[in-house]
Amino acid sequence: MLGFSALSGPNPSHHVYELRMYHVNAGKMGTLKARFGDYTDAIFKRHNMKSVGYWVPEDAPSSQNLFIYMLEHPSREEAKKNWDAFHDDPEWKKVKAESEVEGPLVEHIDNYFMDSTGYSALK
Repeated sequence: MLGFSALSGPNPSHHVYELRMYHVNAGKMGTLKARFGDYTDAIFKRHNMKSVGYWVPEDAPSSQNLFIYMLEHPSREEAKKNWDAFHDDPEWKKVKAESEVEGPLVEHIDNYFMDSTGYSALK
């Protein structure tokens, strides 16, 4: 029974993962991808936000309007602290404003905090 419990529940000594799915406004995918590649990922690193990966679906229509990425955080509390610092970052504010001169890049964001399972490659 002990083995089953270890596999089924979250382990507080491990990191928490944040899955973010951006529903991108029409015609804005290229600009969003460039913003992440040129600026956002570096700003994440500066605020202790570890990028696990970035993805775009292969098949249309999602390939045109869905941008997915995952971050790793030491805890939910650290995630909140780091997101607050990120949003207050002067470079981020400037980059966001400049990239959205012709309108917002993202319609809405789906966001999930996740715990890895005991048999996950990511712990």
